[in-house]
Amino acid sequence: MDAHREFERWRREAVELPAEMIEAVAGDEEAIADAFRCELSFGTAGLRGILGAGPNRMNVYTVGKATQGLADYLNASFEPPSVAIARDSRNCGDLFVRTAAGVLAANGVTAYVYTRPVPTPALSFAVRHLGCSAGINITASHNPAAYNGYKAYGPDGCQIASAAADAIQASIDSTDFFTGIKKVSLQEGVEAGLVKWITQETLDAFIDAVLEQSLSTPEDEACPLSLVYTPLNGTGLECVSAMLERIGVADVLTVPEQAQPDGDFPTCPYPNPEIREALARGLELCESAHPDLLLATDPDADRVGIAVPHEGSYHLLSGNEVGVLLTDYACRVRAARDEDLTQGVVVTTIVSSSMTDALARSHGFQLRHTLTGFKHIGGQIALLEQAGAPQRFLMGFEESYGYLAGTHVRGKDAVVASM
Repeated sequence: MDAHREFERWRREAVELPAEMIEAVAGDEEAIADAFRCELSFGTAGLRGILGAGPNRMNVYTVGKATQGLADYLNASFEPPSVAIARDSRNCGDLFVRTAAGVLAANGVTAYVYTRPVPTPALSFAVRHLGCSAGINITASHNPAAYNGYKAYGPDGCQIASAAADAIQASIDSTDFFTGIKKVSLQEGVEAGLVKWITQETLDAFIDAVLEQSLSTPEDEACPLSLVYTPLNGTGLECVSAMLERIGVADVLTVPEQAQPDGDFPTCPYPNPEIREALARGLELCESAHPDLLLATDPDADRVGIAVPHEGSYHLLSGNEVGVLLTDYACRVRAARDEDLTQGVVVTTIVSSSMTDALARSHGFQLRHTLTGFKHIGGQIALLEQAGAPQRFLMGFEESYGYLAGTHVRGKDAVVASM
């Protein structure tokens, strides 16, 4: 792709973008080459890139083209097709949701849309709860504020499989940015009955499904916890707070400047709970409040970081440490209830801690190792479901702060992990 030729084409034809967005790179050879020399590629993880003009950036045209490819695939594979759509707190998220819904509606695909930012696991849940053919989540996870992304999910609520991603990419490759995308306005989609809103009932059902995984014991209830919690200006506050209230954790201090969704992430430029710097405001509050735990969910609330008091300060646990602790706790509680752990299945990735092998020997559960990526853990749940035994799934985790108990979703879930 000739970067300068493509830049000039976008100058002429990208009428839905602010002119200043395109002209911002005029005369900057490096910026033009980076934004216009190639397209964002669509894989099993969807798209992710910097917001801006050009085929190698996140904008209404790249989102529209990806959605046209998804619509083509769905129309060839499902009858009738439908898609659940969600977003996190990132800038342009609402615009990209409206763009995707308009493209789907123009292609005869029903779009079910969350009306406000919600956690990624709530999108996975909605796909399954509403019986959709696919899901779209507008998120760039823990990347800096300059980024946004587009993730596609299959009917099982898991990130799409390679074969589906390849078919979608083939359709994308044959679609022109400016002449190949079918689109109607959001209002036209609503009037046609092809854009519908996801109601509070679905989000409440998600929280109920999380609470069904509770392993709380009388001993837990006799030792009330105190917490500091930060959603890092993402989507976690509503669901995590509701969950904590319903399990009886009342002593919760939320970092005030990071409580509400804000795509600029003004107090946390890199909102990744794996790194201590991202937890700085929460740790400051811990120094005065002295809680038992610090919880920090990333912007799309599928991963959670945890810090605990240690030698006068707060120690950030690694993903492996948390995964092992959660697995051990789940097994101990279930064993105390006389459950047969030999039928249980725990799934981790090949790069996660070998300590789980010792837990398997100690507790007797079956341990399965998958390739890196939580979609592979979701795939193991699907195999158990196909065998008629989804209840055998005890826990899944990867070292990059992703954990799941239960089969209500097919990806990482910071809400259930926080519980």
